[in-house]
Amino acid sequence: MSNAAARGAARPASIIVRPFAPVDYHHALSRMREFTAARGPETADEIWLVEHPAVFTLGLASRASHLLATGDIPVVQTERGGQVTYHGPGQVVAYLLLDLRRRGLTVRTLVHGIEQAAIDALGAAGVPAMRRAGAPGVYVRTSEGEPGAKIASVGIRVQRGCSFHGLAVNVAMDLEPFSRIDPCGYPGLEVTDLRSQGNGPADLGAFADDLGERLRRNFEEPQ
Repeated sequence: MSNAAARGAARPASIIVRPFAPVDYHHALSRMREFTAARGPETADEIWLVEHPAVFTLGLASRASHLLATGDIPVVQTERGGQVTYHGPGQVVAYLLLDLRRRGLTVRTLVHGIEQAAIDALGAAGVPAMRRAGAPGVYVRTSEGEPGAKIASVGIRVQRGCSFHGLAVNVAMDLEPFSRIDPCGYPGLEVTDLRSQGNGPADLGAFADDLGERLRRNFEEPQ
């Protein structure tokens, strides 16, 4: 396609952002798989904003040795990238069901856009955040300008050029379950949330809405 033709090509349709809601993890996982398997060239892209009951999820690279003492919290194997993480009440999860080819995205630019939306949403909530080289996700920026405790995790899967799974941001959680695992495969990795940084929002849904809007803009209007 010539440059002129590319400039004149129709832009992809708007991304549908589903309202923040509590959803069982198994149900969300099943729906993501079904949505991705059934989608065609005209299927609209969507972002789902959810909150899960307590659950540990394993990525394709996960090792059993990173499960230390899971207790009564269920463990679910998934097809996403990455290692073990925890989802639970007080965490905002965003699932991105995007046609990467249609939006001109690579896996790298997808992850970068996801991380940037989390960094911007956290910054708007009063917590400076940043990336950490070689370790996907988002970390609190220390006073020395270095990445500190992890505050958001990223894990995606791409199937037939379309993404699912996504981002989890710790907002106002019970952080104890993270001590039962090696978070993201890193023994002793410190994990935090907005509330622990003194910036927990009064309304979890309001943070979710802001995050969803930032994700939508990043992928409808990539920089």
